[in-house]
Amino acid sequence: MAITSANQLELLQTAEAVAREKMIDPGLVVEAMEESLARAAKSRYGAEMDIRVDIDRKTGKATFTRVRTVVEDDELENYQAEFTVDQAKQYMADPKVGDTYVEEVPPVEMGRIAAQSAKQVILQKVREAERDRQYEEFKDRAGTIINGLVKREEYGNVIVDVGAGEAILRRNEKIGRESYRPNDRIRVYIKDVRREQRGPQIFLSRTAPEFMAELFKMEVPEIYDGIIEIKAVARDPGSRAKIAVISHDGSIDPVGACVGMRGSRVQAVVNELQGEKIDIIPWNEDQPTFLVNALQPAEVSKVVLDEEAGKIEVVVPEEQLSLAIGRRGQNVRLASQLTGLDIDIMTEEQESQRRQAEFELRTKLFMDNLDLDEFFAQLLVSEGFTNLEEVAYVEVDELLVIDGVDEDTAGELQARARDVLEAQNKAALDNARALGVEDSLVEFEGLTPQMLEALAKDDVKTLEDFATCADWELAGGWTTVNGERVKDDGALEPFEVSLEDAQAMIMTARVMLGWVDPTELEADADEDDVETDGENAEEAEA
Repeated sequence: MAITSANQLELLQTAEAVAREKMIDPGLVVEAMEESLARAAKSRYGAEMDIRVDIDRKTGKATFTRVRTVVEDDELENYQAEFTVDQAKQYMADPKVGDTYVEEVPPVEMGRIAAQSAKQVILQKVREAERDRQYEEFKDRAGTIINGLVKREEYGNVIVDVGAGEAILRRNEKIGRESYRPNDRIRVYIKDVRREQRGPQIFLSRTAPEFMAELFKMEVPEIYDGIIEIKAVARDPGSRAKIAVISHDGSIDPVGACVGMRGSRVQAVVNELQGEKIDIIPWNEDQPTFLVNALQPAEVSKVVLDEEAGKIEVVVPEEQLSLAIGRRGQNVRLASQLTGLDIDIMTEEQESQRRQAEFELRTKLFMDNLDLDEFFAQLLVSEGFTNLEEVAYVEVDELLVIDGVDEDTAGELQARARDVLEAQNKAALDNARALGVEDSLVEFEGLTPQMLEALAKDDVKTLEDFATCADWELAGGWTTVNGERVKDDGALEPFEVSLEDAQAMIMTARVMLGWVDPTELEADADEDDVETDGENAEEAEA
């Protein structure tokens, strides 16, 4: 194809037609044409040459030029696109490094192969422009609901026409065994919008908890207006869900508002979610109270919360156990997701048996280590003593409240407890050293011999080893894997070391080793204090 006056205007008309069809800037199509023509010219004149093409936006005339750049003598590599200052003097009056010399070259005729290559370049540019336009249009719509038309289904994934392009609803984001036919209308949640090299950039979901929250926002005006707030959502898509709500207006019942007149509002959401049963629960700042609400319809006898471990024990009557757990553990699993706590459910009888077992274990501990008879050991346990440290270092007055214990007996008890603890500490320290623990770690303040022994068994034997640990490796923690909370055991977790304590010890070790500048830590701490003071001041003003 030769670029002649007959087809100059045809170039612009083609560019405008393609741009109109794809809803992109015609200038981008013209740029793609310029690039494709330049590529064809290089194949004619030589790939080393810097050939550029400029298409007049009004007349469609294509101008072919060759560009050469002035470079230093020792930097000359491409003789076709570069030349030295001396070489440039025959073309330019006063050449300097970095200057360019542009000369027009004859247009080229595009052969069949070149024309095919040009077509590929233009199509690629158009696709890139389409994707950019689609990304710009949808990037701020992530987290909202959109209506679309099903185009086709590929390997279980549904391709959805969302008006300005295509989006994908992956197989694992569909509810249960949903199936769709072309041209079915579908309501979906825009989960993510991101740039991709190929394929859809808009990722949809019908299983995300946020989808349910957005549906309620559409059905309940009080949620849309901010009077009622959705605090948490937990779903077993297509089966059951729990949603926690709170009202910021004392005169409005959050649960009733979400249910609607004769259940009309919640029923609209249920219908959209393929009959998914929804429990609407009043949210409460008090975690145990919130958990009791979350476990409905089961009745709860008692709740014991361990805030540090993020764990909670729930005691229910025997006849309520299966209801509290739910079919295949569904009820307790959703309650756990809703509250963010690891929940242990037991019956009143199981709790009684566990407490009895703990009582017997502590009784045996005192009998074996303090050389006490069973009755005396049981007295200690009944008064709330759980370990030898409490007996050894408690105020004497707390021992004197036990029947039959005078000052001499209390002193003897504490002496025995301290002797046992010293022997245990020595044995633990000897064992730690035998496992290879170095003095740098032994001398670190805050680590007991038992802690050193536990660290050694976890292959932490030097101060450097200790400084490279993560806080959760010492204190333990929880990780969410596939929606399930998984326990990470910490080396010092049995010694009730909190995450904050672990962070402080690790940072102290890094300062001692010179890895961290203590002045920087002080500056960070001061900034935190300033931020906190500012927040407190704002709260006080409010």
